Amino acid sequence: MTKIIIETNKAPQAIGTYSQAIKVENTVYLSGQIPLIPETMEIAEGDISDHIKQVFDNLNAVAEAAGGNFHDIVKLNVFLTDLSNFPVVNEIMSHYFTQPYPARAVVGVASLPKGVGIEMDAIMVIRETYTS
Repeated sequence: MTKIIIETNKAPQAIGTYSQAIKVENTVYLSGQIPLIPETMEIAEGDISDHIKQVFDNLNAVAEAAGGNFHDIVKLNVFLTDLSNFPVVNEIMSHYFTQPYPARAVVGVASLPKGVGIEMDAIMVIRETYTS
């Protein structure tokens, strides 16, 4: 088994002992993303909608760096500090994903890094044509 480290400067750099993503064969494991702006490593301004969009943009940047896109995501995990924001996640997610949607879990948590209200990670299976 060969593990390939996926890195891009279009997503926030890892701020701990982890990689942005790891590719094993045609499966990519994307680490959790919070609403950090890649260029400044600061939390995005705005409300939860702005934060959700930033997280999706960060995940998308890592997915593209691995040779895939949101159509290739098979599992999405969403962590929220306030589950009343779940409908906002659904609304914004509908602009990033099309059917068939990935399997998904939404989990309420007490806290997240840097005090943010949302974090997402994903598993992606890319088509062989992307791996050349």
